[in-house]
Amino acid sequence: MAFVQLAEGELHYQLDGPADAPVLVLSNSLGTDLHMWDAQIAAFTEHFRVLRYDTRGHGKSMVTPGPYNIEQLGHDVLALLDALHIERAHFCGLSMGGLIGQWLGVNAGDRLIKLVVCNTAAKIGDPSVWNPRIETVLRDGPAAMVALRDASIARWFTPDFAEAHPAAAKKITDMLAATSPEGYAANCAAVRDADFRDQLSSIKVPLLVIAGTEDAVTPPSGGHFIQEHVQGAEYVEFYAAHLSNVQAGADFSERVLTFLSAH
Repeated sequence: MAFVQLAEGELHYQLDGPADAPVLVLSNSLGTDLHMWDAQIAAFTEHFRVLRYDTRGHGKSMVTPGPYNIEQLGHDVLALLDALHIERAHFCGLSMGGLIGQWLGVNAGDRLIKLVVCNTAAKIGDPSVWNPRIETVLRDGPAAMVALRDASIARWFTPDFAEAHPAAAKKITDMLAATSPEGYAANCAAVRDADFRDQLSSIKVPLLVIAGTEDAVTPPSGGHFIQEHVQGAEYVEFYAAHLSNVQAGADFSERVLTFLSAH
């Protein structure tokens, strides 16, 4: 296992693929870890050096006192790139990872080659959604994480996918039950408070927006909003709920590779 030491603790990461290839950073959704991208690694490492990491508060990365904010999580990515001596990279983030990608696009575009944001929005939900969840998780701890896991299958996957691929769905939802309650709540606050609606037009790097047709968490309308406010942005929808990279699998990987490889 690989870690970089940041000011407040360790960030867990994994590097796969040819050492001389361009770097592609993958950023996980709220309540998962870097293994949510396992389905993409075989395809992506044919063309890229893939850098995955556990967002602060997730997986094997540090759990520091919350609440967090997206700027803080974005600076973690820049610190990771600096520690690994990576000047510029492609970035692909899903849901919360897509918020981190938007922050990077707005504030650190010089570090990005191309940007992919998936199943996300310029603003996700409102405090009436997030505050009760934060309170419940901090009060009930691991029991709340198990309850969230059981409820997440319907949000993260369409019923037909969950039924046809129970092992794949379970592997992902088990990540939620294993997430630190304190880390999860702190990241919920980061998602709650993020709002890039007035800043999107300052993103100048090539952008691909991916949405899931059945995504109730971040519906396609949120993806369309991002595309409409970033000049030249591309947009694609897959038949999927919230975790389109898992549900759309090979089609997702192929579309991302087509975008990143185009000159």
